[in-house]
Amino acid sequence: MISKKILFQFFSRLNLTSLSVVFFVVFVALFIFLKIYIIQPSNNSLSYSNNNQNVLGLNIPSNLEFCGEKIPSNSLAIKDDLEKEFFTNNYWKSNSAALFAKAQKWFPYIEPILKQQGIPDDFKYVAVIESHLSNIVSPAGAAGFWQLMPASAQNYGLEINGFVDERLDVEKATRAACRHIKDAYAIFNNWTLSAAAYNLGIGGIQTALKRQNSSNYYDLLLNSETGSFVYRILAYKTLLSNPGHFGIKKKKLTYFAKIPLKTFKVDSSVTNIANLAKYLGCNKTIVKLHNPWLLGESLQNPERKTYEFKIPKNLKNDYSSYIRDLIGEDGVLNEEKVAEKGTEISSSDSLNSN
Repeated sequence: MISKKILFQFFSRLNLTSLSVVFFVVFVALFIFLKIYIIQPSNNSLSYSNNNQNVLGLNIPSNLEFCGEKIPSNSLAIKDDLEKEFFTNNYWKSNSAALFAKAQKWFPYIEPILKQQGIPDDFKYVAVIESHLSNIVSPAGAAGFWQLMPASAQNYGLEINGFVDERLDVEKATRAACRHIKDAYAIFNNWTLSAAAYNLGIGGIQTALKRQNSSNYYDLLLNSETGSFVYRILAYKTLLSNPGHFGIKKKKLTYFAKIPLKTFKVDSSVTNIANLAKYLGCNKTIVKLHNPWLLGESLQNPERKTYEFKIPKNLKNDYSSYIRDLIGEDGVLNEEKVAEKGTEISSSDSLNSN
């Protein structure tokens, strides 16, 4: 035990400057201790789970619903599946800005088609989780915003061949997806099962319902992807409609205006896209970028089908953010100079500007 006399002698030998230094060091040490052990117990603001991936005290929104169908709240298994989608994925904060920007650009194209086709608005989040609103191509061969497989896309009226892939036309692909969803709803009379059927296929869901003697998505034992499909939709829906739930400061989505376009109809073969572009008053790159469904440098059309080419009304505007989505996040398109040769479009070609 240090005596009062010793302490008095120690402090009496210190001048004012030395005392200031001592008090400063003590203050800094105390601040660091409080910051590390009391104020901030964890320096990982994105960590929602412990090592066993169990959620620590976070709540799922109490009023979750999909297409007006309330999510059961009395099942531990359902809560666990929801928590996995909501809280064990750190994607939200690190990439939410990009998702908000994509939604603001592309929801104005998707929402009116869903409404026109009688499909609930919540299905727009299917496109978000399928492709993050980009014309990507999966290793399995699914393509476009809605990740349609070739056979399914052709079954719903989209053209796919060596010259054309209409899965990459956002609006046409959305209409095809709507037809698929409506076919499922006609069978199941349930939007949740229709969403699951979008992932697994109508036949796959029918088989699961029959084998498991069930009529409810939430009672089915499915593969991990389909089993979590609706929960993932709900997580993205919550992120984009109520970002505050994830601690993200974001106001309500403000949609961007759709690109003002001119549409030109072509009902014959085009031997050289560069010459077509020159006829339309732009260059080949613009035609290719804004019509990603056109795969090659020409268009064979022996059946004289009518194709619609779209280019911006104002060619000077910057639409690069849209283009990155249209060509896919990993898409590459080399700039090429337009040939200065005369047009090869015959007088029989139909080029009607709208």
